[in-house]
Amino acid sequence: MNKKHKILSVIPAREGSKSIKNKNIRLLNGKPLLCYSIEYALKSILIDKTIVSTDSEHYASISKRCGADVPFIRPKDISGDDVQDYPVIKHALDFFDNKGEFYDLIVLLRPTSPLRPSGLIEQAYEIFENNSDTSSVRSVTKIKEHPFRAWEIKKDGTMAGYEKSIYEPYNLPRQALPELYFQTGDIEVISRETLINGSVSGLNIQPIIIDYSEMIDIDEASDFLKAEKHVIQN
Repeated sequence: MNKKHKILSVIPAREGSKSIKNKNIRLLNGKPLLCYSIEYALKSILIDKTIVSTDSEHYASISKRCGADVPFIRPKDISGDDVQDYPVIKHALDFFDNKGEFYDLIVLLRPTSPLRPSGLIEQAYEIFENNSDTSSVRSVTKIKEHPFRAWEIKKDGTMAGYEKSIYEPYNLPRQALPELYFQTGDIEVISRETLINGSVSGLNIQPIIIDYSEMIDIDEASDFLKAEKHVIQN
């Protein structure tokens, strides 16, 4: 593969978690969770640098042992529960810009998706190569529970269909439901221009479709059990 872009992989791993204590460094089959994402990035010949963006010296030490660079400790003002992806990734890009290291693409690998299908970085890169106006690439999977079947319970105790754009969408036959996807945490790749313009997605977002059966997104304790079972079986 003829590589034209300089690529930075960013693994965001802040300290603490509301759902699982210290989720990002919890052991999965004897290995800290975030190390799976580090190793995934390091295996790709396309990645020029792999860093962990963390607010914790302890997490930084673990990340370095797993092979990642930790060039900074993330500021507390972009490390809270409600902080979105953009300031975290833009902070990393700005850090290297100020050092004179300029990256064309940023690969975001979340620690909570440790068991990715192989080749996602390469697939994303090819999409950028073949579609020059691509602003970002994001992994998605076909939705399992369709939102047209969703209901909301109102304050008076009655229910109404959540989707309001069409008449009684919950009564549509399965074959008539539009094919929809929801995002997974496996991979996001964002162009430099998209970040500079204030977004992590932009206007031309391309998909990488993940098989639902292969998707593991760790959010609660039961997800760890699912992941451990997958590791043992494979």
